[in-house]
Amino acid sequence: MRRPLALGIETSCDDTACALVDADGRVLASMVSSQLAAHRPYGGVVPEIASREHLRAWPEVSAAAFARAGAGLAEVDLVAATKGPGLIGSLLVGLSIGQTTAWARGLPFHGVHHLEGHLFSPFLRLEGEAAEPVPERFVGLVVSGGHTSLFGVEGGRVEPLAETRDDAIGEAFDKLGKRLGLPYPQGPRVDELAELGDPAAAPLSVAAPGRELFFSYSGLKTQALVALGRLAEAGVGTEAAAAEEPPLPPPVLDLLAGFRAAAVGQLLDRLGRLHRREPVPLLAVSGGVAANRLLRRRLPEWCAERGIALRLVPLPFCGDNAAMIAWAAQRRHALGQADDPLAAVAASRLAL
Repeated sequence: MRRPLALGIETSCDDTACALVDADGRVLASMVSSQLAAHRPYGGVVPEIASREHLRAWPEVSAAAFARAGAGLAEVDLVAATKGPGLIGSLLVGLSIGQTTAWARGLPFHGVHHLEGHLFSPFLRLEGEAAEPVPERFVGLVVSGGHTSLFGVEGGRVEPLAETRDDAIGEAFDKLGKRLGLPYPQGPRVDELAELGDPAAAPLSVAAPGRELFFSYSGLKTQALVALGRLAEAGVGTEAAAAEEPPLPPPVLDLLAGFRAAAVGQLLDRLGRLHRREPVPLLAVSGGVAANRLLRRRLPEWCAERGIALRLVPLPFCGDNAAMIAWAAQRRHALGQADDPLAAVAASRLAL
């Protein structure tokens, strides 16, 4: 371990996460407590329940992280917590813990933007290896339930290039899965079931033609819902049968495969538009949807064909985690930056 040692705290939505990361980006511990069981009866995240679950889970999660790292609070040199965007009640739990810890121990504090954490997470490594050096220039694609965003990074400066104008890609997966009666979280289950279908049997349009970079998934979601309605009218079952595997008939599985192919196709279409404007030297892809099976298969091929270096976030760091927050803080700390722990404010909406 190389000092300083950063304590990372992430509670932006429904995962309670604690991590310890050293100055070289070695993830000494990354613990995440899921709230799936608490929210599953409601089909999605209930903000009030999420806040209470963070308070309940934090002592156990943090104790497990310190035990895994073989370190104690006395060895922590700086503290970082997510300040936004996210659910305001959830953010306040983690941010308050981070602020209090830093203030009480006289440690540097960093209130980290959630997307900043994701943006640099593809350079983290597993098995306690040091993080890969972050290049001076790269393009970051962050895809999740709440975000579909492109960023240009150069010389430490982050420039937003494009974002979704309506639904995020993960949100569209979740809403389609909810319509089918799949259990929460629906998006990963849609991805899993799409593996069983034939996208050519139920093709959906990828995206509007043109040169603009913005994303839009509400239209694709509507296409899929209309197609489901037609299947239902034809007598095809469109409600998931919990006792069966797969829980949906072949025509619906084909539709899920077509939906997923179009969703991933839109990402590649926008990346292609950007690459034609100005060649992309390196593409770093992160966020929960970076775990999508088709996306992880297509991206290496797509980048290899165009001579683009690719960094895909390791699967354990796809979802919300505190290792990415601690790593972002280490980068800030190395530049001599810090926040006042008494002045940091949580924000449900926050520009990067």
